[in-house]
Amino acid sequence: MTFEQVFLFCLLGVVFAFLVWGRIRYDLVAFAALIIAVIGGVVAPHDAFIGFGHEAVVIIALVLIVSRAMMNAGAVELIARFVLSSGRSLSTHIGFMSVIGAGLSAVINNVAALVMLMTLDIEAAQKAKRPVSRSLMPLSFATILGGMITLIGTPPNIVIAEFRGRALGESFSMFDFSPVGLICAAFGIAFVALVGWRLIPETGPAVIGQSEDAGLFVAEAGVKENSKSIGKTVNTLYPMADEHDVTILGLVRRGKRLPGFSAGEEVRKSDHLVLEGDPKSIEAFIGAAGLDAPGAEEHGGLRGQSLILVEAIVPDNARMVGRTALDLRLLYRRGVTLLGVSRQGKRFRERVRKLVIKPGDVVLLLGPESRVMDAAEWLGVLPLAEKSHTVIQRGKAMFAVGVFAAAVASSVMGFVPLAIALAAAVGIYALFNVVSAREVYESVEWPVIVLLASLIPLGLALEESGGTKLIADQILSLTGALPAWAILTILMIVTMTLSDFLNNVATALIAAPVGLSVAQGLDVSPDPFLMAVAVAASCAFLTPIGHKNNTIIMGPGGYRFGDYWRMGLPLEILIIAVSVPAILFFWPL
Repeated sequence: MTFEQVFLFCLLGVVFAFLVWGRIRYDLVAFAALIIAVIGGVVAPHDAFIGFGHEAVVIIALVLIVSRAMMNAGAVELIARFVLSSGRSLSTHIGFMSVIGAGLSAVINNVAALVMLMTLDIEAAQKAKRPVSRSLMPLSFATILGGMITLIGTPPNIVIAEFRGRALGESFSMFDFSPVGLICAAFGIAFVALVGWRLIPETGPAVIGQSEDAGLFVAEAGVKENSKSIGKTVNTLYPMADEHDVTILGLVRRGKRLPGFSAGEEVRKSDHLVLEGDPKSIEAFIGAAGLDAPGAEEHGGLRGQSLILVEAIVPDNARMVGRTALDLRLLYRRGVTLLGVSRQGKRFRERVRKLVIKPGDVVLLLGPESRVMDAAEWLGVLPLAEKSHTVIQRGKAMFAVGVFAAAVASSVMGFVPLAIALAAAVGIYALFNVVSAREVYESVEWPVIVLLASLIPLGLALEESGGTKLIADQILSLTGALPAWAILTILMIVTMTLSDFLNNVATALIAAPVGLSVAQGLDVSPDPFLMAVAVAASCAFLTPIGHKNNTIIMGPGGYRFGDYWRMGLPLEILIIAVSVPAILFFWPL
C-alpha cells in the first residue's frame, strides 16, 4: 500500500470510530478530518472545499427547503388530516399511516415527512388510549422505506446518482429508483403493519401528550366568505372540534356574544366562533373549519407574509396590564392580533379583544415574526421561545404543489438539471412568502451539509489513490468462488451494517466507489451494485443512530437503544431478500 492509502485508511478509520462513539458532533469530526487530510498532503488545498459546491450537497439543501415550504402551505396537511381515527385497529392505523408516510417521503425529505406525521400519530395514540411506542417506530421505518422510491426522497439516493454521473457520465434520474424502492416499501410496510409492531416492547409512557395542567387559551375565529361552516349549526361542528381537541364555547354575532353555547345557532358569514384549546389545536381547527383568525386579512393574499403564533407571559409592569387589545389598537399600530388569552384555565364571556388583561395571563399573539417580537417588546410581555408555532398558509397549498410539480416535471423532461429546477422552486416560494428568508436558512440541516461536503473530497482522494480498488480487490479475493449475485448480496449486508452505526450519507459515499470497483472487477454492469448500495445505505433499522428518523422518535416513543433491533433485524433481512431479486430483474448484471 502507498503512503496515501495508509494515511486515508487510518484517517477514515478514526472518523468512523468517532462517528460510532457519537460524543463529538459528526460534522465537526468530518470537517476536522478534511483539514487533517489537507495538512497531510492527501487532499490538494484547491480541492478541499469542492464538496460545498457539489451538486448532491446543493440538492439535499434545496429538498429540505422545499419540504418546509410544502408543510408551511398545508400541502402535507391536506393528506395528513384524514389519518386521525380512534376507531381503527392498530394494524390498520399503522398500515394507513405507513402508506401516507412512505408516499410523502417519496416527494419530500423523509425527515420532514416523519416530523409532520409524528404529531398526528401521537394524537391518534391519545385518542385510542394506547402506547405510542407501538406505532411510532413503524412510522419511522415506513418513512425511511418511502424515501427510497425517488431520487429526492433520501440523501443516499442523491449521493449515488451524482456518483454515477461523475463516474459513468450519466446520473440516475428521478424515478430510476422507483421500481426497486416501491417493492421494498410495499413488503416493508406490510411487515411493520401486520407483524413488526408486535415485536416492539411497551416501553416508556403509555401516552404522550399534554399534561392536564397545560394552559388552554380562549380564542376567536371569524367565519369568512365561502367558509364550509356557513349554514351549519354550531353543534354540527362539535365532532370536528373534538377531533382537533378544541371546545366551542359560543358564538359572537354583530359584536355581541350570544347566550349560552349557541349550540343550535346557524353559523353565518362574519360571525365569530369562541374556541378553547391549545394554540396548535386552535390553529388546526381554524384551518379545517374554513375560518379566519381576526386580522388575518391584514396579512392575506398570495404574497402574504409567513405568520407565527407566540405565547407570552404578562408580567406586573407590562403595558398590557389593565388594558384591552382594542384600547391598545394592537392590530392597527403593530400589525399583530391578540388571538387568545389563557388565565389559569378560567373561561370568560368577554370578547378576546375587549378582555382586560391581568398580570399572570398568557397571551397568544399572531402575526409576522418580526412584528410579533417587536409588539411583545412594546407590550412588555415575555415571549416563550419554545411556545411559538408557524401558522399554516392553507390558501397556498395548491400553489405550492403546482410549483413543486412543475420543478420535478421540468427536470424529468430534461429541460433543466434537478438542482436548477429545485432552486427555481425555492426562489418562487421565497418570493411569494411560502417560506420566509429566515426559514430558508433554518430548513437546511447544516451539520449534514458540512458532513457531506467534508467527506466528498476524502472519498475522491480514496478513489484517486486506489484505495477503493484495493477494498474491492480484497472483497473479490475473499468471495472469488461465489456468483455475482451472491457478492452483490454480501456488499448489501456490509453496507447495511455500516449504515446502522454510521450516518447513511457517509456510508453511501464510501460504499458507492467500492460497489463500482467490485462490478468492474467482475466485468458486469455497475448499476445493480450502485442500486444495492443505495438501498442498503438507506435501510438503517437496528439502532437509533443510523438514521435521523430513528433518533427523532426515541424520546417521544420512550424507546431504549436495544429496542430497535427487535423489529429492525427481521425487516433488514426481509429487505435484502426482496431487493436482491428486484435489483437483478430491473438492473440485470
